[in-house]
Amino acid sequence: MPKHPRRRTLLALTLAAATLAAPLAAHAQSALDHIMSSKTVKIAIPTDFPPYGFVGTDLQPQGLDVDMAKLVASKLGAKLELVPVTSANRIPYLQTGKADLVISTLGKNPEREKVIDFTAAYSPFFQAVFAAKSLPIKSFADLAGKSVGVTRGAIEDQELSKVAPPNTDVKRFEDNNATVAAFVSGQVQALATGASVAGAMMAKNPQLGTEYKLLLKDSPNFIGVAKGDTALKDKLNEIIGAAKASGDLDKLAQKWLGRPAGDLPK
Repeated sequence: MPKHPRRRTLLALTLAAATLAAPLAAHAQSALDHIMSSKTVKIAIPTDFPPYGFVGTDLQPQGLDVDMAKLVASKLGAKLELVPVTSANRIPYLQTGKADLVISTLGKNPEREKVIDFTAAYSPFFQAVFAAKSLPIKSFADLAGKSVGVTRGAIEDQELSKVAPPNTDVKRFEDNNATVAAFVSGQVQALATGASVAGAMMAKNPQLGTEYKLLLKDSPNFIGVAKGDTALKDKLNEIIGAAKASGDLDKLAQKWLGRPAGDLPK
């Protein structure tokens, strides 16, 4: 019988953990070098979340995040390999090296910061009020007497309740589909919803001439990189900074979200 079974068990567990961690550490240390040497970059993007990422009528991925991935690949001088992901697997794909970086409506929070690193923000993600260009809405006071559709209990419902004048005709619906349908059919004059829902609605109904009017809540998107990959993060921040200075980030946001990117956090 071994004299120190607990010690040997602990040693075995330590070695096993080190073995599992080794590929992740290697990925973090070599991602940028590998991209530059292979001239290929694997970027995780969404394909089920318009207008950030979705499959077009030509069956090709498109959207703000896809355009941002193309911009990053171009600045890296690398061939772009798009890696479709979902909200659930985008971080695991990054951690296991299936993607070199993630551009997929990724918000930054303390829990995620424990397992991956983030660049500066590259695009807004927000809840807002949308309406026809012909409807004069410049401030929340202008909502007085107007009908606004919103999904009951959603973030935009909570935020709208804080700022809408008392005589705003707020009409609440049970889900996003019903809310959007009410706006498209003319049951309400304005729509309070998230950028992704509004973007999809505007793409399908260009005849409505809908535009962004008022910001309710902003929570920008960041590029995710493997934990400890400082070299890649710094290079991406350089690319984001240049794109911000040149106006490219504003152009992407205007194209897909109907508003400029604005002052994004670093």
